[in-house]
Order: sequence, then structure tokens, then C-alpha cells
Amino acid sequence: MEFRRINGLPPYVFAQINGLKAEARAAGRDVIDFGFGNPDLPSPDVAVAKLAEAARNPRNHRYSASRGIPNLRLAIATRYKSLFDVDLDPDTEVVTTIGAKEGLTHLMWVLLGPGDSAIVPSPSYPIHLAGPGFAGATVITVPMHDPGTSTNDPGDDFFDGLVAAWEGAVVKPRAIICSFPHNPTSACVDLAFMERLVGFALEHGIVICHDFAYADLGFDGYRPPSILQVPRARECCVELYTLTKSFSMAGWRVGFMVGNAEIVAALTKLKSYLDYGTFQPVQIAAIVAMNEAVDYPEELRVIYQSRRDTLIEGLARIGWPVTTPRGSMFVWAPIPEPYREMSSLEFSKFLIEEADVATSPGVGFGGGGDGHVRFALIENELRTHQAVRNLKRALTKLD
Repeated sequence: MEFRRINGLPPYVFAQINGLKAEARAAGRDVIDFGFGNPDLPSPDVAVAKLAEAARNPRNHRYSASRGIPNLRLAIATRYKSLFDVDLDPDTEVVTTIGAKEGLTHLMWVLLGPGDSAIVPSPSYPIHLAGPGFAGATVITVPMHDPGTSTNDPGDDFFDGLVAAWEGAVVKPRAIICSFPHNPTSACVDLAFMERLVGFALEHGIVICHDFAYADLGFDGYRPPSILQVPRARECCVELYTLTKSFSMAGWRVGFMVGNAEIVAALTKLKSYLDYGTFQPVQIAAIVAMNEAVDYPEELRVIYQSRRDTLIEGLARIGWPVTTPRGSMFVWAPIPEPYREMSSLEFSKFLIEEADVATSPGVGFGGGGDGHVRFALIENELRTHQAVRNLKRALTKLD
């Protein structure tokens, strides 16, 4: 039987790691899990309390609005003004999505079709690579270099690759999908890079889709810029923002697409056919999170930075030096030299089997990710110290 939209999907290599992890735990082994970027920190108390309160009101159990209730769209517009000094019209430049993955995938449906193409970094978050394919389009990949191994700024390298990909394309791409801070490499850019990107899009009539999942996770004084801070960005750009990492509300599935009003209207129209919006008590609780737990993302940022430092310092002590990321909730680690004969999948399996440490193999983020593994900062400092001890015991070839 043929399943048209999924036939072209590559094997989901993370499933192999998850299977090994489950087997190890079933055997009674304590696996320290850095594999899945699934936040372990609690959602804001005020949001949980409001969810419980709103869920007890039977009026909230009816269908909601697929575009998001007005006060939720107003809350994200207020947040953008506070964080980035960007003025958004909540009625025309904001649509609520059921998480960023849903928003990105359905955005591809309104922007792309068979015969079209999109430019995507490689490696990248898997839905960025798969989303255009679900719309029947093809993907043109541009290398996103490891910030620790590239001799140039990763943003400069990506922009050079973007220009080359455009010039070499027979059918010119209609969209660029990007994400900074980048998952999985943690590459970060400044506002000047965003200005170059917007200028390129305006010159060539292309849409930029910026997945801003780690908007609030910049470290050591770095503040990730919104692409909408660039003048004229709303002529060609949309941005996806989510409460998943910023407010540790992963399972709540509350995201937003903001920016170009015409694209927002198109996605809103499509969603009106596909869904009735997130459960209304969740939307109400999300409003409270953004309005009353304003400082919560900063509390989370401090925790993630501490975890980052603990992991980076521990890896350095055992002879596995890794570049310190300036943003995201990940550490992108090149496979140590003595183990480079292994693929990233083989190395990830080795770490589970020999060290009881789970990571994500780089190849799961596209071919450009092989040679690396990704650590998600979802274990506390004590567990991270234990993981480092386990790794030291297993990686006997390190100096």
C-alpha cells in the first residue's frame, strides 16, 4: 500500500535510540537522558492554577477559535513589544498555532506546492526538512556549520551558502526556513545578519519563515534577535514563537505565527478548515503565563545556563572539549577524535550501552549532522555530574 505523504520520509533514527534506552531501563539500568529536548522544568504555577480554574467552567469546554482567542493574541503582541519593541496588530499579524510544529507544517501548505522548493539549513530540526515535502515541494539544503569548528561565523557561512543555492537553483525557491538560535547546532546570529537576510528576501521575492523556539534562551549576555526587528521585515517574513521552552509549557501546545499579514491570513484560513484551536482553558492559562509570569523565562534561562556550564566543564575535564553555546537548550558535540570512525548513530548507541547516557545522533537532523551528537539540557547538575563520570569510564580512548 502506498502512503503518499510519508513515503519519502527517512527512517526516524531517534526511535532506535529510544528503543535502546527503554531496553536499558527495563533491565534496571539508570540511563541519564540528554536525548529528547523535552523540558523537565515545571510550567508556571499561576498558569497551572488558571488552567484548573478555567477547566471547571463548562462554557470553556465548547469549540474555541482556531486563530486563538483575542486576549491570547493580544498577550503575545504585548510580549513582542516588551521584548523586541515590535508592534504587532493582534487582529491581522498574529495567529495562534497548536505548537510550532503544527504551525510550521501548515505554513508550508499555504506557501508551497508540487514543483516548488524551499531552502533549509542542514542539519536542522527534522520538521524543517520534512515540512516542505508534506506540501509536495522539494528541499534545497544549505550547510549550517558547527560554531566550534567553522573558521567563519556560522551565520556568514550560511548566508554564503544561501546565495550559492539561489544562484544554482533552476526553479527559484519560494521560502527560506531558518531558526536562530539554531537547533541542533546552537548557532546564533546578530541583528545585522537578520538585516542581510531580510534584504536578500526583499530583493528576490522570497518568504522567510523564522522558527524562534529559543527566543528567550540566550546566554552570557546574548539576546537572540527577532527577525521582525528589521525594518520592512513584515513585507516578507513570518516568525514562529512558542511557550514550549520560554515558559516550559511543552505539552500545552501553544504557539504563534506572527508577521506578514497576508501570510497570517492565509494560515488562518487554512486552520479554519483543520482545527478549532487549542482547548480554551489552555489558551486562558497561556494568557496568564505571559501576563503574570513575565520573569519566568529569565528564571529558566539561568537554570539552563547553569546546566550548560556543568556539562561543558565536565566534558572538558574528561578530554572531550566542546564549544560553549550562546543560545538554545542544546550542546552540539563533535564525536571525539578517537571515535570518529563511528557514525553518529553508532556512537549514540555506544554511549547508551557503555555509559548509560542517551544523546541524539546528529544524522537524525539530516546528513549534515553526522559526526556529532546533541545533548539536550534536560538533566540537573547532579545528574549531569554522574553522566560525566559514566562517560569518563566508557570513553577509554580519551586523554
